[in-house]
Amino acid sequence: MWTMYDHLLDLLPEDVKIRECLVGLAWFLVRSEGVGIAMTPPEGNRNFCFTGKVAGAGVRDVACWLKSWNFFEAAMGLAAINSVLNTPERLQADLGLNLTGQPEKHIFLHMLDQVRGKKVAVIGHFRDLELLAPVCQLSILERRPFGDDFPDPACEYILPHQDYVFITATTLINKTLPRLLELSRQAYVVLVGPSTPLTPLLFDYGIDMLAGTAVIEQEQVWRLIQEGDRKEFFHAGAQMVKFSAAGQ
Repeated sequence: MWTMYDHLLDLLPEDVKIRECLVGLAWFLVRSEGVGIAMTPPEGNRNFCFTGKVAGAGVRDVACWLKSWNFFEAAMGLAAINSVLNTPERLQADLGLNLTGQPEKHIFLHMLDQVRGKKVAVIGHFRDLELLAPVCQLSILERRPFGDDFPDPACEYILPHQDYVFITATTLINKTLPRLLELSRQAYVVLVGPSTPLTPLLFDYGIDMLAGTAVIEQEQVWRLIQEGDRKEFFHAGAQMVKFSAAGQ
């Protein structure tokens, strides 16, 4: 079950140190080679403290926390991974991605024509899902369901029958991603959200597209997140990044 996690950790250099971190209301940030983002987990232990544990530590040492069952530690570990893998310089140089040519559309609007008339499941109640509902057979699975959402155990019954499955990258934090990928083997799978590690390694595990975030203007995003921002940074310093196993 840990294979994907261990392979992510193997991508990180041994000698890179973390300069600083930020524990925000909605997002964790880690600054090393760049700024990495991970969602602040609602299930995290609010009495937990990172004092003296992150700044100055090795990126790999903190990234190993992704395997922790303390979800605050796991989120900080994921932010550390993304501080290396999701830098604009790496995405452009190593993966050949043209960040200025990336479509500004949210992933659901970007794929609207592809999912039209299909069976679609979304793990996590994202914004903009109202764009999908009129054009496809939509099932939303949520750990804290509301409205017409299905509770997350319904994934065992729903996912094997879908054409498209969108999965929040926070499933890396709560360790449900490996099972969700097993259940979605027959579907086209998209890993979604700023917590997404932007590495083609994930294509080896049944993910077809990555839709994540690169921080372009570090200071601007840092200031917004430390002031409690939830989504303004998407349009003020961060760049949505999408790429697929098929190179589209």
